Amino acid sequence: MIQRNEVNLHKNWQKELANVVTCPERLLKMLGLSSKVDEKDLKARSLFPVRVPQPFIKKMRYGDINDPLLLQVMPRHQEFLAQTGYDKDPLKEQDNDQPGLLHKYRSRVLVMFKTGCAVNCRYCFRRHFPYQENQLNKRSLIEALAYIKADININEVILSGGDPLMAKDDAVSWFMDELEQLPQIKRLRIHSRLPVVIPARITDELCARFAASPLKVVFINHINHANEIDDDFKAAMQKLKVVGVTLLNQAVLLKDVNDTARAQIALSEALFDADILPYYLHLLDKVEGASHFDIPEQLAKQIMSDMLAALPGFLVPKLVREIGGEKSKTPIDLNLV
Repeated sequence: MIQRNEVNLHKNWQKELANVVTCPERLLKMLGLSSKVDEKDLKARSLFPVRVPQPFIKKMRYGDINDPLLLQVMPRHQEFLAQTGYDKDPLKEQDNDQPGLLHKYRSRVLVMFKTGCAVNCRYCFRRHFPYQENQLNKRSLIEALAYIKADININEVILSGGDPLMAKDDAVSWFMDELEQLPQIKRLRIHSRLPVVIPARITDELCARFAASPLKVVFINHINHANEIDDDFKAAMQKLKVVGVTLLNQAVLLKDVNDTARAQIALSEALFDADILPYYLHLLDKVEGASHFDIPEQLAKQIMSDMLAALPGFLVPKLVREIGGEKSKTPIDLNLV
C-alpha cells in the first residue's frame, strides 16, 4: 500500500474532493513509480481527464504498476485504438428527449442528479456523454419531478450521474422532500462510487436524512476489487446499515483487474464482510477507448461457474450485459445443466 505520509488526509469530504489528483505523473510519483512513466500512456489523458481521490490512492500497492486499483484510473495508450463494435454511446442514451432523465424501464426512472464524478474510471460507459447538455439545475429538477408525478407507473427513482453524491447533503435532502410528496414513489435508489473513493462522504447528516425518510433507500456501490474495501469504507457502510439502508454492489469485469474467479470470490467475501450483497456483475459496455478492458464472454461464464461452485448463492452476483435500446439488462446464460 502507499505510504501514509505521502497522502494528505482530510476528514471533510469536500476538502478531499478539492484535493483529487489530476496529473498522472503525480499519481505515479506518489506510488513510487516515476520510472514507469510512459509518454504514450500519458497522452491518453487528452481523451478523458485523470481524476483520483487520495483516499483511493492510499489503497493502491506502493511500487506496483499493475495494481488493480491503479489500472482502473491510469490512462493507457490503448485508449487510442479504434475497435469495431465500440462507440461513444454504447447504451444509446445521448439522444434523450428529457435532458438529465432516462426512462428506460416502466416502473423506474433515472435522474442524472449530478454530472461530475469524484473519480474518473477509464472504462466508464459515459466517458463521452454530453454532460454539459444534461446538467440539471433546480428548475430542471422540478421539471423532472413533474414528469415523475405525471406517470403513476413509476414507483422507484434512481439517482445517478456522474455521481449523485457529488451534491451536498441539503440538495439531496430537498430532492427527497419533493419525492416524498409523490404517493406512488416507494423506493429511492442511489448509485455512487463516492463512498469507496472518499468514505467521509457518508456524513451523519446524510444518514439522519435517510433514517427520517418513509422511502426505502437502496444504496448501490460500485466496487470492482476486494482491495477497494478498507476499514474507513466499512465504517461508512455501517453508518448506512444502522439507519436501514439496503446495501448492494455492482461491478464490471475488467481484464487484468478482476478477470479471475479468485478475484471475484475475494470481492464477494469482502463485500459481505462490509454487509453488502453482490448485485450485478457487468460485462464491459463497449465504449470507445475501453476495449483493452474487455474479456471474452466465455471467460466470464467460466468465472461465474467457478463462483457458483465456491460461494453460497447469495454471494453470487447476476452476470449481465446492457444492450443499448433494450428495456432491461440482459442476463447471460451460463449454459449450466
